[in-house]
Amino acid sequence: MTVNYFYTKKSAIMKRVLLMCILFHLVFLLTAQIPKTPGYKPDYKEALVIIDKWLDGQRDFDRLPGISVAIVNDQDIIWSKGYGFADLEKKIPMQATTICSICSISKLFTSVATMQLVEQGKLRLDDSVNAVLPSFDIKQQYPESGPITIRSLLTHSSGLPRESDFPYWSAPDFKFPTEKQVTEKLGDQKTLYPSSTYFQYSNLGMTILGEVVEHVTGVPYEQYVEENILGPLRLSDTHPFLPEKLWGLKMATGYGSIHRDGHRDKMPFFQAKGIAPAAGFSSNAIDLARFASWQFRLLENGGKEILKASTLREMQRVQFLDPDWKTAWGLGFAIREVDGNSLVGHGGSCPGYLTSLTMDTRKKLAVVVMVNGQGESLNKYSNTIFNILKKAAQLDLTANDTADLRVYTGNYDSYAFGSEMVVFKWKGKLAVLNLRSSDPASDMSLLKHISGDTFRRIRSDDTLGEEIRFERDSNGKVVRVWQFSNFDNKISD
Repeated sequence: MTVNYFYTKKSAIMKRVLLMCILFHLVFLLTAQIPKTPGYKPDYKEALVIIDKWLDGQRDFDRLPGISVAIVNDQDIIWSKGYGFADLEKKIPMQATTICSICSISKLFTSVATMQLVEQGKLRLDDSVNAVLPSFDIKQQYPESGPITIRSLLTHSSGLPRESDFPYWSAPDFKFPTEKQVTEKLGDQKTLYPSSTYFQYSNLGMTILGEVVEHVTGVPYEQYVEENILGPLRLSDTHPFLPEKLWGLKMATGYGSIHRDGHRDKMPFFQAKGIAPAAGFSSNAIDLARFASWQFRLLENGGKEILKASTLREMQRVQFLDPDWKTAWGLGFAIREVDGNSLVGHGGSCPGYLTSLTMDTRKKLAVVVMVNGQGESLNKYSNTIFNILKKAAQLDLTANDTADLRVYTGNYDSYAFGSEMVVFKWKGKLAVLNLRSSDPASDMSLLKHISGDTFRRIRSDDTLGEEIRFERDSNGKVVRVWQFSNFDNKISD
């Protein structure tokens, strides 16, 4: 009995040791494929190809006048491009260097200016605006309200109304008030909520912060920002105004939302004037990409460059959460959670222009999107780009196909039952995507090479689905693709 127990116990121990060895070996094989080199960056080349194809399609499908995009990986602009036209009448191509109104992204520069003064001890975040700015005389209609502070202006929780009391967002004139007019009208306005109670996005609040910067420094707001932020960062195409002489040329012409018949109205040129700290800046995709790289650099290196790293980190931390538990804001930065990651940045919407800057500071990735038209959701474009980049960064431990896949890649006519279809290389395999997809990262289908020009779709459970066969002409060039006994013709490489 003792002998049997001994051998049973010894056998169990040996099995356990063997299992541990197998597990260790598997872990070694898997982790050996994960790059350990400091500063390693995923290869995004194939991702950029499909992003390019997808954006080119969206420009036409969404009937955008023009769209420009820049993608940043740490200190490198890894890709930038424009699609469509900066001016439809003159047929001036949209480029990544084309200047647009960036509207509310202006608020980030105003926030940086404000935090510079906080670092210098000239302001405190919890200073009452009344104590700092003598002209701030808005009616507080809630006696129980706490003070309206610099912090509450930065987090849009001040209780101020959204706008100065002028119809500057109304077509067709878009008559923006001067700084003097904003100040004079302030005494006739009243608070919307008690301070630090609810989130209320407020252009008026950021405009007031611009006046605070000007009052505390004794320097005109525009001059202060140029000398202390834009100049040192070498953002030569970014200004706290719109460059009228470049409008319709290097600066894109703006267009309104699309009408039912498909046309868009040309928007008039405007200057935000007194609202400039909230909505008056202009820039291009390249400059905003450099602005993102500065933030990645500062957060990584520490120290001080324009701001202290600790200050920027605090600006990008949630400082106010609305009672709905959905809207979060930092000190000037919008913050949202996507798949457990915090994305920070800001969007902008002005007559004729939509812009967005979205950053994943942990992965040091940023996406800039600019459209010279209204009525679209830029999150559609930026989220899709982020999702494709994320999918590209994932490890793929499956075997790659050895066939020459380049001969099959290109666009195929599938309009009768869907849309244009693109075939492209993806991590050693062939992939297929409908260009009308709103989620390319999820909707792409991978193909496994079987033999010759025949492939099969890889199902989500990694088993093989239907056959997909490519056809060549007499010269050996791929001209169509067959699936379910029907074909689509190749229309471009």
